[in-house]
Amino acid sequence: MSATLTVKIINQSSNPLPAYATPGASGMDIRAFISSPVVLQPMERSLIPTGLFVEIPQGYEIQVRPRSGLAVKQGITCLNTPGTIDSDYRGEIKVILINLSNEPQSIQPGDRIAQIIVQRIETAQWEAVENISVTSRNEGGFGHTGKN
Repeated sequence: MSATLTVKIINQSSNPLPAYATPGASGMDIRAFISSPVVLQPMERSLIPTGLFVEIPQGYEIQVRPRSGLAVKQGITCLNTPGTIDSDYRGEIKVILINLSNEPQSIQPGDRIAQIIVQRIETAQWEAVENISVTSRNEGGFGHTGKN
C-alpha cells in the first residue's frame, strides 16, 4: 500500500468534502454548490461551481471526469473531459456540464456532478531530432486496425 498524499482544500460549500466511496475507488465525487436548481435544456451546457479550492502539490494534477450514473440516467456529462486542474491553479473548481439527452434535466443543490482523480504527472523535455524509430504500426491511426 502506498503512502497517502495530503492535499490542502478549502470548502466554501455546505457539502461534505470529496471522499472515496469504497476502498477500491479511484475517484471522489464532487457536488454542485448552487442556491437553486439549474435546468439544462437538451444540448445546453453550464459551468457549475463546487465551492472547492485546492492546493495541489507540484508534480500532481487533479482530473475532473464524468459520473457514469449521471450520464446513463440523465444524459449529463462533462465537457472538456478529462478536465485538468494544474498544481498552480488556486481558483474554485467548476465543472462544465452538458445535457446530451432529448429532455430538460435538472441539477439540484448538492447533487454529485463529477468525480475528481488525483494523479502524479511527469514533465517532458523535447529533444529535436531528424528521425524517429519505425514501428509495425508506424503512421497507422484513426481505426486503421479495423472494427473488431
